[in-house]
Amino acid sequence: MADHNVTEHDHGTMDIREHEKTFTGFVRFSTWFCIVTAVVLVFMALANA
Repeated sequence: MADHNVTEHDHGTMDIREHEKTFTGFVRFSTWFCIVTAVVLVFMALANA
């Protein structure tokens, strides 16, 4: 196997601001997607009634 140079990692020192922004955006998108889907389904149910 090839030698891998692994650096030491101190737990809790990683900068995760970009990860948190991405996750927040994903949660916001998912929430809006669910709301829009529910509204479309209600509209479809009322339009076919």
